[in-house]
Amino acid sequence: MNIKRRIIIDTDPGQDDAVAILMALASEELEVVGITAVAGNVPLELTEKNSRIIVALSGREDIPVYAGCSKPLGRELVTAEEVHGKTGLDGMELIEPSIPLEDKHAVDFIIETLRENNPGTITLCPLGPLTNIAQAMIQAPDIIERIQEIILMGGAYFEVGNVTPTAEFNIYVDPEAAKKVFSSGVPITVLPLDVTHQVLTTKTRMDKVRNIGNRTGKEVANLTTFFERFDKEKYGLDGAPLHDPCVIAYLLEPEIFEGRFVNVEIETESELTRGMTVADWWDVTDRNPNALFIGKVDSDRFFELLTERLRLLP
Repeated sequence: MNIKRRIIIDTDPGQDDAVAILMALASEELEVVGITAVAGNVPLELTEKNSRIIVALSGREDIPVYAGCSKPLGRELVTAEEVHGKTGLDGMELIEPSIPLEDKHAVDFIIETLRENNPGTITLCPLGPLTNIAQAMIQAPDIIERIQEIILMGGAYFEVGNVTPTAEFNIYVDPEAAKKVFSSGVPITVLPLDVTHQVLTTKTRMDKVRNIGNRTGKEVANLTTFFERFDKEKYGLDGAPLHDPCVIAYLLEPEIFEGRFVNVEIETESELTRGMTVADWWDVTDRNPNALFIGKVDSDRFFELLTERLRLLP
């Protein structure tokens, strides 16, 4: 009998977050213990609502959703409505979510889940700023050694930044939280822009998703059609990078990815390079490696996998 990988998805939906959540909920290899919302792409009141909308779309109304931190650890919130629209999920028909928001704070849920389960059995999958994860570590340092792994979307090195010349959005929004997480000693796998910019929503790929024949396929195609307009103009590409689903694809088929175990430090002091993930790709320092930094992916297989999983949903 295969043992399911038990995960908590920490998220700030976001069209690509939505696709990642749907992909995870369609995958029988994964047990989504809960979804925790954080402020990021849009404010918290929208990210928690969007999380519940996506869970309802998947038909998995058994999945609990928790609201977490409404702002970064020590800074004002920066959002990205220019990319994701005012709702964060512009492009799809939004209805009031049919599932309630859990009363418990997301940080408390993360802490309690890690304490109540055997060490090394819960993987954290952050798709947005790392505020909830860092706050849980600050409030309950004992949970750090209980985390199986953190697999996150964030950062960049060779692809530089998408919100400043040097910083990727998720890390830029709360660099202090990222610094706390990267210095925690927990095994970390990073899916940075270096790899996410290789998985582009071309018309051929998304036509296959739209033509799956279910509601989920149509809504995902609608979401990406809205989402890609910004990146097509910004990067001059044939489609938009599907950032966050890379985390779920890595959980399912890590063999289609390649990377290096390197040291990654987070810049928090400089206004010029705030939020930069300084990856020692060429091993030119004496700093100890602390993260598997992914640089390549089989993008065709990625989209085959995504389409296979979305086909399983309503």
